[in-house]
Amino acid sequence: MEKNIIDQVFPETLKILADLIKFQTVSGTSNLKLIEYCEKKLNESGATSFKTFHKSGLQANLFSTINGKEKLNSEGIILSGHTDVVPASSNEWSSDPYIAQEKDNKVYGRGSCDMKGFIACTLVMAPLFAKQKLKKPIHFSYTYDEETSCLGAPVLLKELKKRNVNYSVCIIGEPTDMKAIHAHKGYNEYKTYFTGLAGHASDPVHGVNAIEYAIRYANKLMELREELKKRKSKDSVFTPPYSTLQIGKISGGLSTNVIADQCIVDWEVRPITPEDGKFISQNIESYAKETLLPEMRKVYPKANIKKETVGETIGFNKVEKSDAVDLVCNLTGDNSRGAISFGTEAGLFQELGISTVVCGPGSIKQAHTIDEYVTFDQLKLCLKMLVNLRDRLI
Repeated sequence: MEKNIIDQVFPETLKILADLIKFQTVSGTSNLKLIEYCEKKLNESGATSFKTFHKSGLQANLFSTINGKEKLNSEGIILSGHTDVVPASSNEWSSDPYIAQEKDNKVYGRGSCDMKGFIACTLVMAPLFAKQKLKKPIHFSYTYDEETSCLGAPVLLKELKKRNVNYSVCIIGEPTDMKAIHAHKGYNEYKTYFTGLAGHASDPVHGVNAIEYAIRYANKLMELREELKKRKSKDSVFTPPYSTLQIGKISGGLSTNVIADQCIVDWEVRPITPEDGKFISQNIESYAKETLLPEMRKVYPKANIKKETVGETIGFNKVEKSDAVDLVCNLTGDNSRGAISFGTEAGLFQELGISTVVCGPGSIKQAHTIDEYVTFDQLKLCLKMLVNLRDRLI
């Protein structure tokens, strides 16, 4: 019976996924058309929905509830996914990244793996949930800007807390090869701005080269990165078993014969503990304030170094007993459970007191890549999990 249901809904799953891929919901841009599409599909299944918005009004979170054939007040189960994707350059892809391509039992397209495949599976299952007398309501949570330090989820969770509704479990459908994940590191993202003094390169002592000070700042970060390795815990569940730091981008300057007066360093920390994050911030800020700035201001009093916090997302902590992890293991028939180093919204839901697990179709190895894809087999395993969830709630 379960296989028959999956065979019946799979073609529609592929169609919905293709529709979702067409929406170019790159982080920081509008996702309203995709949200409208999802809301329409869920409301056609009898869901009740509300939206929360970014202050610009151009991005929205959607939260929808299906009670089935009975009105329920019991704790519900949340199926959660983010709607944004990382950028894609059509020049680098084998085909248009925003038009789904089916080849060799895979669906190619930006977001196919991370994580519109999961959203497609939840949308196709909505009518099947709605036809049953469910023991618990099913909630659908779709957020904006997860890829940029989880900016959308806190807006949604603030509204959920205000409504004072109880939720028993949250399943975050990030790509984990359909394995239950019970922990991940935090994610802190920063931009550091350097303001120096421009001048002719032939007379460098009368200028303040922002790039050169940014390089020294970056080198200090690299030193601190080595210190993080020494702080690793013996019983760490992560690979690597310590907090990591990475510099993603350095930009600045006009020309080789002009002293650069501006530079920006983009960098991140993935802390295992909040203390590791504080260790990095305190040390790099002290270095900038006590070493670099005094040197810069000897030449140019208005020189400056400003560290901007793009976002600081809390980690997802392993707990001794997790209803969410146990549920997913029962639904998938796979009792293995593990930890990941990439970040998700799981810690935010956990912080609200909701038992949370990360489990979804696709591999993180395909996420954010050129020619991103999700396999048919992974989508079918996700559908199997959701069909089993429905049967469990009847």
